[in-house]
Amino acid sequence: MNQKKETTVLILSLLITIAAIAGGLWWFRQNQQSPLTIDIDSKPTDVVPSNSTKLQISPGTAILVTQGATDEKQAAVTAIANNNYSEAVSLLETSLSKQRNDPEALIYLNNARIGTNSAYQIAVPVPIGTELTTAQEILRGVAQAQTEINQQGGINGIPLKILLANDDNNPATAKQLAQTFSQDPKILGVIGHFSSGVTLAAASIYQQNGLVAISPTSTSVAISNLGNYIFRTVPSDRFTSNAIARYTLEKLNLSQVAVIYNSQSAYSRSLRDTFTTDLVSNGGEVVWETDLSGSNFNPADILQQATKQQTQALVFLNDSQTVDQAYLMMQLNNNQLPMLGGDSLYKPQTLQNVGAKAVGMILAVPWHIEGQSNSDFPNTSRRLWGGDVNWRTAMAYDAVKAIAQGLSQEPTRTGIQQSLSQSNFGFEGASGRVKFLASGDRNSPVELVTIQPGKRSPYGYDFVPLD
Repeated sequence: MNQKKETTVLILSLLITIAAIAGGLWWFRQNQQSPLTIDIDSKPTDVVPSNSTKLQISPGTAILVTQGATDEKQAAVTAIANNNYSEAVSLLETSLSKQRNDPEALIYLNNARIGTNSAYQIAVPVPIGTELTTAQEILRGVAQAQTEINQQGGINGIPLKILLANDDNNPATAKQLAQTFSQDPKILGVIGHFSSGVTLAAASIYQQNGLVAISPTSTSVAISNLGNYIFRTVPSDRFTSNAIARYTLEKLNLSQVAVIYNSQSAYSRSLRDTFTTDLVSNGGEVVWETDLSGSNFNPADILQQATKQQTQALVFLNDSQTVDQAYLMMQLNNNQLPMLGGDSLYKPQTLQNVGAKAVGMILAVPWHIEGQSNSDFPNTSRRLWGGDVNWRTAMAYDAVKAIAQGLSQEPTRTGIQQSLSQSNFGFEGASGRVKFLASGDRNSPVELVTIQPGKRSPYGYDFVPLD
């Protein structure tokens, strides 16, 4: 009876916390500054009234990441909008001295230093409105790559300019942005999108218009078949699922698992399908499946049913949209069953919300900062941002460097595609050798990390590589 009461109290307290967070996010979105908006039929640098369109695009003339914006950053975007670039440079340098880990400010600073000079321009759509932490992680990789390229003299003497956009992780918005980017001849490439579902929605537009799009974070296997203008610097789900399945069977010596996923997510479905295939083909069995998108979600009942099916481990293959439901299950599991998961759970919120009850959990990720002893990127990123970065930053950095490599050979849309598709294309990036298969996929392994007590994060727990 006491255990039932404790479980009920835990569920209620967690739900109250989630509701409070959701309420805070609603208030923030209602009170944040209106960003620059672009009419679909106009050029991406034309400012129009904010109530005439839904698209949010900025080369530096408005703040898209409003959280924590300094007064100097606010003044700088006004200066850029008035073509006062020298004043904007000074203001943004001051802003970054106060908030060094603000990638939007660094991108705008790089753009302001270019001013009206010739530049190669690429667009970067990220989910600022719905996945702010993830958007910032991606933008740090973009900003670092742009900074290095321009400080080293640009691409054959021509600097790189970044056009930021907020796609809200929304397929319809991404399609509109893709159409807008495609219609602007100044945009030579795109870094994006974040989620597999959004990339799948927008890819056909990039393909039809011959505009290279490199996703640093979309892993669905379906992306392999989208066309020869679609690339990605992150390994596909085939690598992730194989690593998780092998570790479950060979290292943990467990064969009966429960899979937790979201049937409404292209990423989650892809990872569920590939993992199930890898596990079953090697002698394992999925004895229970849970769809977190269901309206009757009950974590206590799910765990009880999974236990009745003799589940030996819980495998979380959910996406970011259902991460709160996954956290509830992890809390209630209370370290009773071993837990494994995909890269979507590699985020500070996992350490913050689950903490001690996630110790020992195994995640498969594309890159970890402590696993790159032969790369300069970990140290240079720490010096720039004042702390550790994660795999999304590294993959975004590599995506920008890939487009820069293509521009250096032939600075046209077609030229970039042909360069990236050459069999001898390749370079050493933040995450090792960057080279693309004929499908546009990155041919690269993943790393396994575990959650342990530590001091790198402010939550008392860290993601650390497995020995």
